Amino acid sequence: MPDPLNPTPAPHVFHPLSDRMKYKTILLFGAPGAGKGTQGKILGTIPGHFHCACGDVFRNLRIDDPMGRLFVEYAGKGQLVPDEQTIGLWRKNIQGVSLNGAFNPERDWLVLDGIPRNPHQVEMLRDTLDVRAVFWLTCSDMNKMVERLQRRALRENRLDDANLDVIKQRLEVYKNETKSVLECYDPKLVHEIDSTQSPLAVLREILEIIARLKAAGS
Repeated sequence: MPDPLNPTPAPHVFHPLSDRMKYKTILLFGAPGAGKGTQGKILGTIPGHFHCACGDVFRNLRIDDPMGRLFVEYAGKGQLVPDEQTIGLWRKNIQGVSLNGAFNPERDWLVLDGIPRNPHQVEMLRDTLDVRAVFWLTCSDMNKMVERLQRRALRENRLDDANLDVIKQRLEVYKNETKSVLECYDPKLVHEIDSTQSPLAVLREILEIIARLKAAGS
């Protein structure tokens, strides 16, 4: 029977709503079709890393969900979902995977893909994310990006990648709204990687940098 005068302390359970811990974060950054999702999925299989693709969070919503309808409305035009709804849904998702144990913020590095999408979102997440590295996947050949997106549309049945006009709009949004996210972080955190290489070569560069960061105690 427990001693009421000397109770055994309860084990600490991380609760994102009450704890102030910032998530150790890696950002995968680049234009649509740069390969962020491919690299994120691989990194998410490595122990100590949890991958969250914001676009997948939206796509997993039911079409009769108000947020699901909102995503379809904006994605169908190649536009970004408004910041408040995007960050709100992202926070809810991260809280869910934290509470169910899929993501352990005390142990895991968070690998983000598709968020933050503009400087305002960077500021909204400033107190939440401890960004350790930004991997900027670059590609100077826009035609190659379009081809990648169209192949992905067929492979994954992603309607927002199927229409050429929508693809062009998404690339314009990246150039005009999203690319400036890079200016929000210390240049020392930004690592530019040529995404026209093979996925394996890109992964090797990313892993080498992560290994150095962890060895240095970052």
